[in-house]
Amino acid sequence: MSFQKSLFIPLAAFLSMTIFLGFGFQLENAKVLPSALIDKPLPNFQLRDLQSGQMLRSASDLIGEVALINVWGTWCPNCVIEHPELLKISREQNVKIFGINYRDNDDEAKTWLRKYKDPYVFSVSDDQGTLAIDLGVYGAPETFVIDKNGVIRKRHVGPLNAKVWEEELKPIVDHLKGLEE
Repeated sequence: MSFQKSLFIPLAAFLSMTIFLGFGFQLENAKVLPSALIDKPLPNFQLRDLQSGQMLRSASDLIGEVALINVWGTWCPNCVIEHPELLKISREQNVKIFGINYRDNDDEAKTWLRKYKDPYVFSVSDDQGTLAIDLGVYGAPETFVIDKNGVIRKRHVGPLNAKVWEEELKPIVDHLKGLEE
């Protein structure tokens, strides 16, 4: 009888934890990952331009206009899913998109951009993940909205799709662009 009780206690604890976490993940706020960098300037960095392999880029190269910064990688299946929306935004909206190629192989990344097309003004090669870590990135894809001064105004974790663009990011971009005029 005591053997059956000893099995029941861990099973009951596991089921209770599963139910608790299941409800927690259903909450809308559980999907929002806060960022300590909102309303703070981009972290300073110096990374190689992915295409040239030689030119060094820094935060100052991203300053001057309202823009999106997209963290991506060839190893990331959700990056393929969001890519058509990034292409559409780069073609149809008056907003620049900069890429951070996160923990990737440069040759594979260049091939990936040729295959799927390149929506980025440029991408930096963050092969060690230092910039991504400084930005608080959990994984790819993640997208940040920055103002013309390079201050981070919004962070979106996960694939960017038409709904996310129209309801979350575009209103912020439009507001920030209105402040420029």
